[in-house]
This record gives sequence, structure tokens and C-alpha cells, in this order.
Amino acid sequence: MSVISAGIRYLDLEFLGVKGVIAAAVIEGASGIAIVDPGPTTSLAALKKGLLDAGYELGDIRAVLLTHIHLDHAGATGTLVRQYPDIRVFVHERGARHMADPAKLIDSATRLYGAEGMSRMWGEFLPVPAASMQALTGGERIDVCGRALDVAYTPGHASHHVSYLDQASGVAFVGDVAGGRLGRATFVMTPTPPPDIDLAVWQQSIDRLLAWQPTTLFLTHFGPSPLAPADHLGELSARLPRVAAFAKDAMALGADDEARIVLFRDEMRRELRRHMSDADADGYELAMPFDHCFSGLQRYWQKQS
Repeated sequence: MSVISAGIRYLDLEFLGVKGVIAAAVIEGASGIAIVDPGPTTSLAALKKGLLDAGYELGDIRAVLLTHIHLDHAGATGTLVRQYPDIRVFVHERGARHMADPAKLIDSATRLYGAEGMSRMWGEFLPVPAASMQALTGGERIDVCGRALDVAYTPGHASHHVSYLDQASGVAFVGDVAGGRLGRATFVMTPTPPPDIDLAVWQQSIDRLLAWQPTTLFLTHFGPSPLAPADHLGELSARLPRVAAFAKDAMALGADDEARIVLFRDEMRRELRRHMSDADADGYELAMPFDHCFSGLQRYWQKQS
């Protein structure tokens, strides 16, 4: 595991055998550890190994903090709680009901990935008993393994997205609402999957994060940003409307969804190639698939009209 700050580390979940795509944060306390976004069940073995290498076991997990319930962030949660029923799960109230009964979530994801893709990429998504969850609304201060964390409601990427600020270190765990940044690149990508993208609300969430004045932004994709939080969030604010315009242009030019996706993907690849190699761009597309990004923005523009 890599160190972010005293008592806060993170590990690489090696999603689909690829390093540097999905990170899980580990908060260490006197009574055990908490995991922020444990990732999909297909990466559970990597989570277990990473903890063992640091001297922990899955049974040392006392809490799981979910920024949101998308499969790459929350998929392993139900499996962990089934094995270790004392784990406490923190999740926004809009996501809690889908964690308790994930049928609609799984059905929606299956339409995106197909049955084979669901199995290969994510694995099982088990329900979490309601009694194991603490539903959040934003504005809370919670105690996690002896550390005080503030909670903010940060929608825009997802209507059930929350972020967490560790009071002692100033590290903010921001899921996808602060975008994604992989490898050595400082390019901040905008993950915009369906169905909840809202650019105006997203900007409000960015402002909420700025008001925290965090020392570090921790991204699920991938790890602590090397940029100062204000610079990172400023780049995200500038890129969101630019990428949204790519999607709007593709909608105007493409005869059907397949053609529109090709146009959008080509524009995104050109944008990334201005900042990085083809190999690095491939990593960005694995973490934040461009066809899904287009679908979310297309839905956003259709709602606007």
C-alpha cells in the first residue's frame, strides 16, 4: 500500500489485471480499518492481498465508506458484509435502497455491459442488509475507527454521490465527482455515465469541495491527485463543458447512436493525445469508457431540450 498521510493509505485493485485504474483508500484507526470504495467483486482478491501485505485482513474492516454505488466503486460491498456482518456501510440515502435491493441497479448495468460483460468485469453484486447501513444526506460528521470525517452531498456525476473529508489530514475522498487522473498524467478526465449527469449541479459540488479547502484530493481513478486541489478542480470545471460540447456536436452530426459514439470517441482520443501517449489514453478509456461517457451526456442534453 502507498501512504497518503498519517493513518491513510491506498492500494491498487488491479482491475482486470491492469494496474492504476481503480484505487481503494484505507483509513487506519485504533479499532481497525475502514475502506473507501472497495471496488468490484472481481477485484476482491487484490483488496485482500493488498491488506495482507500491509498486515491486515478483511476481518479487520470495521466500515466501508461509499462515495456512490456504481459497480466499480461499491460492487464488493455486499460480499464483504456477508462474510463479515459487523461491517458498517456508509452510503447516501438515495443509494442505500439500491444497495439493499440491487435488482434495478444490476438491470441497468446489464443494459450497458451485457451479461457476459457483467460477469467478466464486475462479478456478483450482493445486497447489503438495511441494518448494516448508515444512510447519509450530507452535512454529517461521522466517527470512523476513531477518526472524524465530514460528509458532503456532491451530486453531478451521480445523484447519490457523497464525499468525505478527513479532519486530521485534510484528505478529501471524492470518488468520481472530481473526475479521474491516471498514471503520470495530470490530465483530468470527466466520467459522465448515465443516468444522472447534471453539469450545473456538478459545478455546485465542485464549489462545495473547494469550500472544504482540502490538502489532497483522493480519486478512485486513480489515487491522490498530484495537482493542488484548486488547480485540479479548476481544470475539471473547464473541461466539463468542453467534453459536453463534444457530445452535443456528435449528436448533431451522427445519424444514429453508433455513429455518434464513434464521433465522440474520436474527439476524446484527439483530446487525450494532446496530453499523453496512446497507451495512457487506453488506460483512461478503461477507467471511464468513452461510449458510456457519451451516453450520459446525450441523456443530459436530451433532458435540457
